[in-house]
Amino acid sequence: MFLHYSKLPFSLRTLFTGALITLGFGYVFAMIQVYTVHAGLDGKPGIDANDIAIAYSGNANTNKLQEALNGPMMANAPSRERRAIIDWASDGADQAQFQKDIKPILDSRCMRCHDGHASGAPLFTTFEAFVSYAKPDTGMSLATLVRVSHIHLFGMTFIFFVLGLIFNHAYVRPAWLKSLVIAIPFLTIVTDIGSWYLTKLNTNFAWIIIASGALMGASFAFQWFVSMYQLWFYKYSEADSAFPPPPKSV
Repeated sequence: MFLHYSKLPFSLRTLFTGALITLGFGYVFAMIQVYTVHAGLDGKPGIDANDIAIAYSGNANTNKLQEALNGPMMANAPSRERRAIIDWASDGADQAQFQKDIKPILDSRCMRCHDGHASGAPLFTTFEAFVSYAKPDTGMSLATLVRVSHIHLFGMTFIFFVLGLIFNHAYVRPAWLKSLVIAIPFLTIVTDIGSWYLTKLNTNFAWIIIASGALMGASFAFQWFVSMYQLWFYKYSEADSAFPPPPKSV
C-alpha cells in the first residue's frame, strides 16, 4: 500500500526531481573526491585495497608528504621538485636543508592553498607544522576517525533518508526487495565506518570498506534511476496496486 508518483501533484514531483538531480551530482563528486584522496597512496596508479589500507592504517615505509606528492598533489609541482621534497623527508627532514632547498619550493608551489585560505588544506606556515607530515605514516589518527565518523553518520543518514523517502513512492515488486534496497545503505554505513577502525588493526578489513561502498553505490543508483524513471515516464496502473479499486458493477 503506497502512493505512486503519478498520484502526486506536479509540484511535489518537481521537488523530488530537483532533490534527485542534486543528490546525484553530490554523489558523483563524492566518488571523485574519494578517488583523488586515496588513489596512488601505494605508489601505483589507480585505486585499490592497498590504497584504502594505507589511508587508514598507514605505511611505515612512507610518509604523508610522499603519499600526497605521488598521489593527489602530483600535478602541483614538477617531478624534480617533488623528488627533492620526498628525499629530504626520507633523509631525516633537516631544518637547515629545509630553509635552503625546500622552503622556496613550498612558497612557490604550495602556500597558495596551505597558508590557511583553502578550507581543509593542512597549514604549512611553520617548519614544525610541515615536518610533522614527513614522519612515518601511521594512517588516520583516532581523533580524525571520530571526527569524520560522526560527519559521515549524520550526513549519509540524511542523504539516504531523503532518497529512500522519494523511492518509497516507486512501484517495485516483490515488496521485500524494495525494503531491502532502502535498508542496504544504512547497513553499509555501519560496516563501512566500523571497518575504518578495524583496518588499523588488520588491513584485510579494507576489502569490507570497498564492498560496503560498492553496495551503497549500487543501492543509490538503483533508487535514483527507478525513482527518476517512474516520476515522469512509467505508466502506473491501478491493477499494479496491492489494493486495486473494486470492479465496476454491471
